[in-house]
Amino acid sequence: GSWRMRMAAVEVGKTTGSHECGGCGKRINDRYLLKAVDLYWHEDCLKCGCCDCRLGEVGSTLYKKANLLLCKRDYLRLFGTTGHCAACNKVIPAFEMVMRAKTNVYHLECFACQQCNHRFCVGDRFYLCDNKILCEYDYEERMVFANMSYSSDSLAHIKRQNGTTKVPLKDMPEMLTS
Repeated sequence: GSWRMRMAAVEVGKTTGSHECGGCGKRINDRYLLKAVDLYWHEDCLKCGCCDCRLGEVGSTLYKKANLLLCKRDYLRLFGTTGHCAACNKVIPAFEMVMRAKTNVYHLECFACQQCNHRFCVGDRFYLCDNKILCEYDYEERMVFANMSYSSDSLAHIKRQNGTTKVPLKDMPEMLTS
């Protein structure tokens, strides 16, 4: 129906001939005009119906919902689908930056090892294990204990050296990129 959203292109063009502005209805005599949603606009008249930002300045697309023209941020804030953080289970607003690991989504501040709370930096390895994010150290520790429970007689053979035990990693880790 009329409430379907559509993304529209905003094009900048030189004013040629006489066009009436889709916003104020007056003739556009400026050097440049904007074309969007099959209408021509003064640069000042093509504004977000929510925050009043000039849509020609914030990007080459706008969002139209019924008769409302919106910038991307406001469209997502009002109509975007929100998600839930896999760590804290609280809602993540649609316009917020997130971290992803496979199908899980996280608030930026929640993206940390769920064992020791270590915050990851670009280039750090992290592991998704039983749907929990773990740093390399805690993942390896978990693997050691998992192996120990399979063969209790090997308990005596596992000696920790310099605080770390290397175990073969079955899955390739995910690499955090900027």
